[in-house]
Amino acid sequence: MLSLFFSAINYPILTGFAVTSALLALSPGPDNIFVLTQSLANGVKSGIAVVLGLVSGCLVHTTLLAFGVSEVIKRSDTLFFAIKAFGAAYLVYLAYKVFKSDASINLPSSETVKRRGQNKLFWTGFTMNVLNPKVTIFFLAFFPGFLFSEELNTVIQFYVLGFLFMAVTLLVFGGIAVLSGSISRFTQQNPRTGFLFKWMQVIVFLGIALYLLISDK
Repeated sequence: MLSLFFSAINYPILTGFAVTSALLALSPGPDNIFVLTQSLANGVKSGIAVVLGLVSGCLVHTTLLAFGVSEVIKRSDTLFFAIKAFGAAYLVYLAYKVFKSDASINLPSSETVKRRGQNKLFWTGFTMNVLNPKVTIFFLAFFPGFLFSEELNTVIQFYVLGFLFMAVTLLVFGGIAVLSGSISRFTQQNPRTGFLFKWMQVIVFLGIALYLLISDK
């Protein structure tokens, strides 16, 4: 059974998805900045608690996507293409927003960060993720172009993508928590870091948008 499962996988697509997920996780945004600041203010364990909450919330978005979009795929090729076109347009919009934004990375000082227990930080990360509609929209924009098998059920494929995204995010965000002190010093000493990350985000968003438009069902 497992051999049939693994033989049905298009590994280059999954590899591309994992690499893209890692680049997105590395790009400065509200989630990883929150992990960084909590780690600096309250210690690595507090940062890891936030990471676990954020990653757990992704399971909710994955479930909504898996059962919602899988049903669309069954019903209509046209609707599925419309979802991918919407996703591409949304990613171009995100690229434009990043392009217009300030390239600097501004970290609040540890004194201004509200101190919370690890349990509260876990639930803060979880609710930040689950209650953010932008995450749902991003999953809808990002995942459909990376379906990786013609044989496997689409629900299974979305869950595989979801768990892979969660694993990559856990590794990257966990690394940010562990290396928070070094990362903070590096960004302060190298102001061009924000510029490089800004253009990395723009290129990644536009690249995914193009891939969505040219990929097959």
